[in-house]
Amino acid sequence: MKTLGKISANFIAKLYDENKPVFTIDDIVRINKTSRMNAAKLVFDLIQRKVIHRLKKGKYIIIPQELGSADTFTGNLYMMAKEIVNTQNYYIAFYSAMKYWGMTTHPVIKMFIVTSKRQFPPKAIADKISFIFVNKKKIWGIKSEWITKTATVNISDIEKTIVDALSHPEYCGGITEVAKGIWLVKDKINFKRLAKYTLKYNKKVVAKRLGYILEILGIDAGDTFTKLKTYIANRYDLLDPTSIKKSIGRNNWRLIDNIGREQILKIISA
Repeated sequence: MKTLGKISANFIAKLYDENKPVFTIDDIVRINKTSRMNAAKLVFDLIQRKVIHRLKKGKYIIIPQELGSADTFTGNLYMMAKEIVNTQNYYIAFYSAMKYWGMTTHPVIKMFIVTSKRQFPPKAIADKISFIFVNKKKIWGIKSEWITKTATVNISDIEKTIVDALSHPEYCGGITEVAKGIWLVKDKINFKRLAKYTLKYNKKVVAKRLGYILEILGIDAGDTFTKLKTYIANRYDLLDPTSIKKSIGRNNWRLIDNIGREQILKIISA
């Protein structure tokens, strides 16, 4: 635990009372009833002692005390992502969204942000943030979710998270993790919406991977299977582009199964 002076400790405690892990110089002036010069000095001291972290010019975030003397920041990544992103056309996606919706039991150590505006994270936290740039037209299927009592963040809904993950399993731990995620939220999935999203996504490989996974897991998706099968064409696609290119199992979805049904079933039963 970091040892703070009375002024610093009272300030940090007040921020926690206000449920405000992200703050500005103005907050210091307001809470401590001090000048901006003194507030700037306090910020410098707290950064040096690794009590807070600079997100961008004028904005800072408290480093959770449970990190002890750790130098790397792994605090509220969702809040950090919202504060760093420089456009309203963004959403938390892929593995980060999977964690939010309960599609993985692993901790989130990196925040994936889909955005229409190119930018780069601060160097000090570059390993905690990954920006994926897309056309503004591709930003849809988003919900505004409360991450604190006073702040919301844009995040892909369950169905958009699934189609995103099936399109880019490299951002989600691979197809086995995606399959496990689908299994964990199978009772929460709106399959009509999922079929609609798949159509809108308009990528045959996404539809084929989804259909094959639902088939392996034995999930009753209603008439979704019929809609997904219309995407089966002559081309063969790799089931998991993050794994070795080899054929383990046969299927009717024109997928090169380089994972195997047994492996997927083993993962969900673990």
